[in-house]
Amino acid sequence: MALPAGPEIERLIKLLARLPGLGPRSARRAALQLVKRRESLLAPLAEAMQQVSERVRVCSTCGNVDTSDPCAICRDETRDASVLVVVADVSDLWALERSGAIRARYHVLGGVISALDGVRPDDLNLATLHARASDSAVREVILALNATVDGQTTAHYITSVLAGLPVRITRLAHGVPIGGELDYLDDGTLAAAIRQRGTF
Repeated sequence: MALPAGPEIERLIKLLARLPGLGPRSARRAALQLVKRRESLLAPLAEAMQQVSERVRVCSTCGNVDTSDPCAICRDETRDASVLVVVADVSDLWALERSGAIRARYHVLGGVISALDGVRPDDLNLATLHARASDSAVREVILALNATVDGQTTAHYITSVLAGLPVRITRLAHGVPIGGELDYLDDGTLAAAIRQRGTF
């Protein structure tokens, strides 16, 4: 059943419904709030989205998103260059940064190997991972991947890709629940998982 609204609002609702965590009902409520608060919310949001679209880029070094390339994390010389933290997605990088548990370099894979979703190793940012882990400054690679079947499959694959390199490969401690996703964990759990990491 069509809404008693114009095609512009219908399009807004459909686009909002494509966001993670927003179903059709939540998208309708969000769209209505945006329309009601046009001056204070909709216009600034539209401007912010336009700026993000124009200025944000993917870091060619680590895969993070930022307004500069390389990103602020890669340019930060105070970070521990001997530790490389491998994450599946930018949201995982942000979760670890929020926790303040580690000040290292990152490498974003852009996903995990998943037979069900058709994601193969070639679809991930693995070639540059090998090159970065080969750097003589890198002494440890932390596999900070979700404790899911796909996350563990990816971790095993990375271990085989990095075999032979003189680096210590570790993983997050088992404080991360099985089936858990880093972006949904509290800062204390993430900090404990980093501190208690073990050899993979």
